[in-house]
Amino acid sequence: MEIETNGTRIHVSLRGSGNVALVFLHYYGGSSRTWDRVADELSDHYRVVAPDHRGWGRSSAPAAGYRIADLADDAEGVIAALGLQRYVLVGHSMGGKVAQLIASRRPAGLIGLVLVAPSPPSPTLLTEEARATLAGAYQSRESVEFVIDHVLTARKIDEELRAQVIDDSLRGAPQAKAAWPNVAMSEDITKEVASINVPTVVISGELDQVDRIATLQAELLTRIPHAAMQVIPATGHLLPLEAPGEVAQIIAGFVKAVVDKLVV
Repeated sequence: MEIETNGTRIHVSLRGSGNVALVFLHYYGGSSRTWDRVADELSDHYRVVAPDHRGWGRSSAPAAGYRIADLADDAEGVIAALGLQRYVLVGHSMGGKVAQLIASRRPAGLIGLVLVAPSPPSPTLLTEEARATLAGAYQSRESVEFVIDHVLTARKIDEELRAQVIDDSLRGAPQAKAAWPNVAMSEDITKEVASINVPTVVISGELDQVDRIATLQAELLTRIPHAAMQVIPATGHLLPLEAPGEVAQIIAGFVKAVVDKLVV
């Protein structure tokens, strides 16, 4: 479905049902489809809400508005439009940084936070060469394939998922592709995340080269001290695609524990 919010048309994938919704926010280069195999495991028990960030997937691509706060406002608008009463935010990589900012605002209805290979709240500092490389990573099929094989994954993904990653990466609007490495990645939300007060789990890939375990331990876990980390062995950065079953299992266990605690 399409939802008009924050001056932008956001495409949202919906499935499942239940008293608790899972709101999935995708990575830089992905789309709502990134979560399909995770959602397959969870939609029998939960309502699944997966928006495309502005400039990605089937959402509109305004000329400006790609800072973390803009993406957070978009997601909160989707949540409000759907009238979600109890929900857990699940953010991957860039979507993880967006989810952290939303959670720091302590919105009504938020009961938990799942950060999957998240970008940390502190600025990610890149050399100009590295920034240019990242900004150009999704410009051609060849460049996307290189990134998949040498940066994003540690486990081989099947051909269907590989084609999906390539399509999603190339489909992104130029302004969306430029905004993350040049603006949003460098934003500092460390003060904001100190306000996060919901149960939080961080899911990391053992071999993640993008948001490494050591970086998250230093830059994220020290700032959200009640957060717990779970590591999935032999996986890279694209956890929702490399290990969807394991990610879904951790999410399900986490959400059950959160809900059980609320009931007591």
